[in-house]
Amino acid sequence: MLNMERKTFCRRLCAVLFFTNCVSGNYPKAQNVSWLSINFKTLLMWDPKPSNYSYTVEYSVIGQIREWNQHCIRTMETQCDLSNALTDLKATYSADIFSEPLHRVTSDLTEFPHTSSEGFTPYQDTLIGRPEFKIEVSKDKRKITLYVKDPPIALFHEQNKLKTMRDVFADELQYKVTFGKATSTGKKTKISASSEIELDRRDVEPGVSYCFNVQAYIPSRSADKQLGELSKRQCSPGANKSIFEEFGLGVIAGFILLIILIIVVAIVVTVVCCQRTRKANTSGKEGVPLKSV
Repeated sequence: MLNMERKTFCRRLCAVLFFTNCVSGNYPKAQNVSWLSINFKTLLMWDPKPSNYSYTVEYSVIGQIREWNQHCIRTMETQCDLSNALTDLKATYSADIFSEPLHRVTSDLTEFPHTSSEGFTPYQDTLIGRPEFKIEVSKDKRKITLYVKDPPIALFHEQNKLKTMRDVFADELQYKVTFGKATSTGKKTKISASSEIELDRRDVEPGVSYCFNVQAYIPSRSADKQLGELSKRQCSPGANKSIFEEFGLGVIAGFILLIILIIVVAIVVTVVCCQRTRKANTSGKEGVPLKSV
């Protein structure tokens, strides 16, 4: 009841201070209301694009007093950035989108049509974007280390520095690595609680090139939201192999035999051609008559 009186008072106050024209009639409700959140950059989105009316967004932790975002009052946009407003990341929020008159226009309606969103909990629902990582191969080629950069998020420390996923999830943040030989389609996976992921002889063969994808993994979430976006594929360099390691003794032996066979055939063809040429020359000489003395 208090919440309704508060909204009515505020709307009438706004009408007195900012609006001059008055219209009557209703406005279309917002449709397809949804949350889009990546790395805690959270947008409330809806349809359709308004023409002769506007939208105002009210939001709150479920069950608490509604608030406004100053950029989403009487707006012609169909999205509202609430990233900095949803400060309690583990709370569940809901929002209402009101269809209202344009700026400087009042209405005889006492309550405007609105559409409510589903609940949204940033800690559980934001999608974790693809991480970046670097590959380092040990000098003896027996170990590969991945250095993962914890994804930055759309929230700031008090020092005005961007926070990372590690700042929010702490030890809950893990990484899933999917990898396999560069020359093979077979895949393995490994889960690591650290941003520095080591793969030794139990995981990789020395001197072999492997390709990797990394994604964030939060096991405390529901199954469909545990994994973040897959990183770009990166491959480690392989060792410089000798010709025997690269092609194998069987292939090399077969190649040598082929060369020998070609040489033998060339020699045989040459000898046959030479013999035919000699016979032809001899036959020609025998057929020429002797000159008279």
